[in-house]
Amino acid sequence: MFRIRRIFDEILPVNKETIRQVKEIFYNRFQSARTEEIDIIGEKLTNPFKHRFRTILFVAENMRGKVIGFAMLLHEPEINFCFLDWIATSNEKNSSGIGSALYQRVRSEAEDLKVNGIFFECLPDDMNTCPDEKMVKESKSRLRFYEAFGARPIINTKYESPLNPEDTCMPYLVYDGLKKQKKITNVFLQKVVRAVLERKYNYLCSPEYITNVVNSIKDNPVRLRDYKYIIPESVKIKVTANYYSDKISLIINEKHIIHHVHERGYVESPVRVGKIISELEKVDFFENVKPLSFPSAHIDAVHDFDFVRYLKRACKEVPEGKSLYPYVFPIRNKTRPPKDMSVLAGYYCIDTFTPINQNAYPAARRAVDCALTAAKEIMSGRRIAYALVRPPGHHAERRSFGGFCYFNNNAIAAQYLTSYGKVAILDIDYHHGNGQEDIFYRSSDVFTVSIHGDPKFAYPYFSGFTEDVGEGEGEGFNFNIPLPESINGIQYRKSLEQALKRIEEYRPDFLIVALGLDTAKGDPTGTWSLLPRDFEYNGKMIGEIGLPTLVIQEGGYRTRTLGSNALNFFKGLASTALHPRKQNNKVNILPTQESKFRYTVKPQDCEIIRKMVRATNFFNDSEVNIAVELIRERLNKGSESGYHFIFIEYDKMTAGYCCYGDIPGTLSSYDIYWVVVHPNYQGKGIGKKLITDAERLIKKLGGSRVYVETSQRPQYDPTRIFYEKCGYHVESVMDSFYAPGEGKVIYCKDVSELKV
Repeated sequence: MFRIRRIFDEILPVNKETIRQVKEIFYNRFQSARTEEIDIIGEKLTNPFKHRFRTILFVAENMRGKVIGFAMLLHEPEINFCFLDWIATSNEKNSSGIGSALYQRVRSEAEDLKVNGIFFECLPDDMNTCPDEKMVKESKSRLRFYEAFGARPIINTKYESPLNPEDTCMPYLVYDGLKKQKKITNVFLQKVVRAVLERKYNYLCSPEYITNVVNSIKDNPVRLRDYKYIIPESVKIKVTANYYSDKISLIINEKHIIHHVHERGYVESPVRVGKIISELEKVDFFENVKPLSFPSAHIDAVHDFDFVRYLKRACKEVPEGKSLYPYVFPIRNKTRPPKDMSVLAGYYCIDTFTPINQNAYPAARRAVDCALTAAKEIMSGRRIAYALVRPPGHHAERRSFGGFCYFNNNAIAAQYLTSYGKVAILDIDYHHGNGQEDIFYRSSDVFTVSIHGDPKFAYPYFSGFTEDVGEGEGEGFNFNIPLPESINGIQYRKSLEQALKRIEEYRPDFLIVALGLDTAKGDPTGTWSLLPRDFEYNGKMIGEIGLPTLVIQEGGYRTRTLGSNALNFFKGLASTALHPRKQNNKVNILPTQESKFRYTVKPQDCEIIRKMVRATNFFNDSEVNIAVELIRERLNKGSESGYHFIFIEYDKMTAGYCCYGDIPGTLSSYDIYWVVVHPNYQGKGIGKKLITDAERLIKKLGGSRVYVETSQRPQYDPTRIFYEKCGYHVESVMDSFYAPGEGKVIYCKDVSELKV
């Protein structure tokens, strides 16, 4: 038994371990593979701009989490093709269908991406071009396998031409047209081949070789080799584009049913969960996970100890079958709580309709366990987890309960996840998420966002205003979007788009969605009119930001449509969160956003630069410290330090910077020490803007020659390409400068004729 899982990044400890195992298979199975290429697998997943392909990694794992195979797919969205870079199992002799399952998963992904096909390389199956008998035998087996899917080598091109006269066994370029078996044009293939050779093999292929291969592609349409191993009629061209191959963890609070308040008008009833489950059971993309038990320390981390102790004791002391409702609220002296239990309820509650009874505490306590289990599922590598719980939690504040809520499940799960990265909570319940706002109002660890009915008419009335943005360290980390009484799906999505933009700017590692379905048309507690299709659209939008997503159930009380609305939301969420079209955590810089240069250095730039340089995953700790030290030198000594800085900002966010200075002992030579662009803004021409502005300022200072240096390692190929595109030429190469086999390349550009 094994499962196939997509790895999106190496933020999670489990993903780091998975990538380590993938590298181990690489080293064991592909001794000829470049070490530099293997070392940066994790970086490829998070920084497509640097590597000029979007990398998609699938792993096959056994039930103990051991990686037994992997496939790495490169996606080129502009040309619209995929390149299968690697596919391998840990043991060639005992693959047990793993390779086949991985390839079918790759085909499904490519079909979902709507590309014009998959390209990949396969060694020749002809002894005339490859004298290695064992290699030819293995290639025959592989090509027989691929032919079963309609994939065959492209013929009548010079793709197999040797780089050197003595080279043998040059690979075929194989094409899989997926379910359409679409014929491709020579112009399209020329673009594909140029992209592959220039980006993947630029360390091997000269510009002349690449041009020669590209110009050899003349057949239109491109020709494929005839079937050699199977009958064409038996080709499995069908591809099932399965959005849901990575299932959603579903954690249900089995104790929710004990919390059944029979008073008339109490809409937070057990039937809610049943209605949702009955709809979710109609599809097969949920996987039930039993809730674990967690210590109370997780609750104490976000709620006051006295409040938790009161709730536990009060619920226990209420007679069986009875409920205690708050009716006295000691607003005059909150520092001296009353002793009587019935009066004390109002000390800890925000309304008169959330009861204390024997089952409230154990049901709420188990809901916390479910939320934390879902968080743990996210930490285990699950992309989406759903805690289907009641009672809900988003109205529970640090020291109070109310709105049917006792413990804040969102805040508790968020606090748990902050140990592993930044967290954002998106509350899409009809009512304001006052609980998490209160708990994190003075903290920058969690970014809280709420879209809700305006407090002028909607519960809880006293919170949810636009001016409530946080205090102290938390200032700017709370964002409210109050909306009018009448809202349809289109109007709602405009606000959701605004909320998601703010979340992307925060760049969290995890997203928690407080899922309120009381925004639906006809809900007894709301006034909006969202339909099932609106919930699907909303789910798609949330999934598009590409974050590990924990969904926790909040409100939703119209039982006739509750289940279908929930199902539609998850259909939308899964279709994009499991197959994101854009890279995780990337901010889309719109053309309307103007860049702004800044030349003054501020004390806060030390931390800005530290985070930016580290975020590139390109520099070690020593290099990060050097970058920060140059800023400190400038702050302490001013222009006498010899270091000059250029910052470029978009919408008050620092997107990149450049550091340059004159070379001591020279008349007019300058060094460019650093050009760094934050990963979220790479690939948008910011580096070019920075270096162009630096050259302008250097010329203005009397400079004539600008030098910049970098490593010869293949990892720095994109850096060298960047400098060459900016007009720099290689001045000299110092072999083994940084380490044995790692030389230093010095580039130079004459700016004496530059107009300023």
